[in-house]
Amino acid sequence: MKYFYDIAILGLGPAGIQAGIHAGRRKFKVVILGKIKESALFYAHIENYFGFKEKIDGKDLLEAGLEQLKNIGVDILEEDVIKIEPKDKGYGLITEREKEIFAYSLILALGVKRKKKIFKDEDKYVGKGLSYCVDCDAWFYKGKKVIVIGDGSAAIHGAKFLTQFAEKVYFYFHKKELSQEEKQSLLQLGIEILEKKPIEIIGQEEIKGVKLEDEVILEVDGIFIEQGARGPLEILAPIGIELDLETFSYVKVDKNMKTNLEGVFACGDLTGPPFQVAKAVGEGCIAGLSASDYVSKLKEER
Repeated sequence: MKYFYDIAILGLGPAGIQAGIHAGRRKFKVVILGKIKESALFYAHIENYFGFKEKIDGKDLLEAGLEQLKNIGVDILEEDVIKIEPKDKGYGLITEREKEIFAYSLILALGVKRKKKIFKDEDKYVGKGLSYCVDCDAWFYKGKKVIVIGDGSAAIHGAKFLTQFAEKVYFYFHKKELSQEEKQSLLQLGIEILEKKPIEIIGQEEIKGVKLEDEVILEVDGIFIEQGARGPLEILAPIGIELDLETFSYVKVDKNMKTNLEGVFACGDLTGPPFQVAKAVGEGCIAGLSASDYVSKLKEER
C-alpha cells in the first residue's frame, strides 16, 4: 500500500517533532517517521532549557511532543526509513516494514549515528574489505562472499540488498533476537544466518575472512557492519546530499535549513554541533516553516 503526504519528516527527536508541530499547524498533510527511543534525548536529563526551573526528563519532553503532534493531526509512524528515492516532484520512502510513502518535501532530522566497534582492529580494514554502507559499496562485491553484522533494520536491509550482487551472504544479528518473520524473509533469499559470533578479522592487507567464537574460520571477501537503524549517511549518500567540507559528517544547509536537493530540508544534530536541544528545536521550527512554504509554492504552480 502507498501513502501520500505533503511533508515527510524523518526522525522522532526534538528537531523532527518541532518541525512536525510547525508544518502540522499550517494544515499540511504530514507524517513523521522514527522511534523516540533512538533519540539521544530519550535517555538524557535537561537542566539548561528555556522555561524549565527544574531538571526535566528527556523522555517526558519527547512524549509531550508526540501528544502535540497527535493533537494537530500529524501521522506518526514508528518505523525506520531504509531507502529514499527521488521521484517526479517529490520523494519516495521505503520503511523497514516495506511501506511505500510519497511526499513532496522531506525534513531530515535523523540525528547523528554513533558507531560502536564490533572488532577491536576494524579501523585498519576500512576500505580494504570493511564497509559501513551497503548502498555505497555493494557493487564491489559482485560474485563474492560477504558477511553482514548488525543489530537493526540497517543490517536486515543490507543483507537483503547484497543478495543482488554477492554470490554468498552470511548474516549475524548482533545483540538482538530476530523475529520469525525477519528470519524467514532472510532465509527465503538464500542468506545464511550465523549462530556463532564473529570475533576477529582474518587478513593482512585485505580481508580474507572472519573467525567465529567457536574458532571456525569463515572465508569472506567483505564485511559490512550495519548497526541499529539505518544511519543518516547510509540513507542519504545514494541521493547525492551535500555534506560539510570539513568533516563530511554533517548535512550542509543554508539559513532556511535547505539542503542542496530540491524540497529537502535538514535540522538538529544532523547539521552539526552544538548538540543541544535548543539548537535542534530552533532548526526544527525553521525547517518546518521552510518545507511548508516550499509545498505551498509547489501547489500554486500546479
